[in-house]
Amino acid sequence: MEFTAYQIITPLAGFVAVAYAWNLVFRQKKTLWEAILWTVFWGSIIAISIYPDSLDYLSKFTGIKDRENAVLVTTIAVLLFIVFYLIVRIEALEQRQTRVIRKLALKDLDKK
Repeated sequence: MEFTAYQIITPLAGFVAVAYAWNLVFRQKKTLWEAILWTVFWGSIIAISIYPDSLDYLSKFTGIKDRENAVLVTTIAVLLFIVFYLIVRIEALEQRQTRVIRKLALKDLDKK
C-alpha cells in the first residue's frame, strides 16, 4: 500500500489536535468529555485518511449506497448531536448565572 501526502499529513495533524486537547484537559481548561469527543472525532478522521475503504462499512451500516452520502448524513447527525449538547450546556449556564445574580442581589439588599 502506497501512502499519499494526505495519508501522511492528516494523521500527523490529528495526533497534534488530540495531544492539544488532552493538554488542555490536564491544564483544566477543557472537560474530559470534550477531550474524549475531540479524540473520537480526530481518531475517525485519522482512520478514514489511512483506510479510505473503511467508508464502505459506514455505507453498509447506514444503508446508504454511496459512501459519500453516508459520510454526509453521519456528519450531519453528529453535528446535530453536538448542537443539542451545546444548547443543553448553555441553558445550564444561564440557570447557574441566574442563581448567582439572585444571590448577589439578595446580599446587596441585606447590606442596605
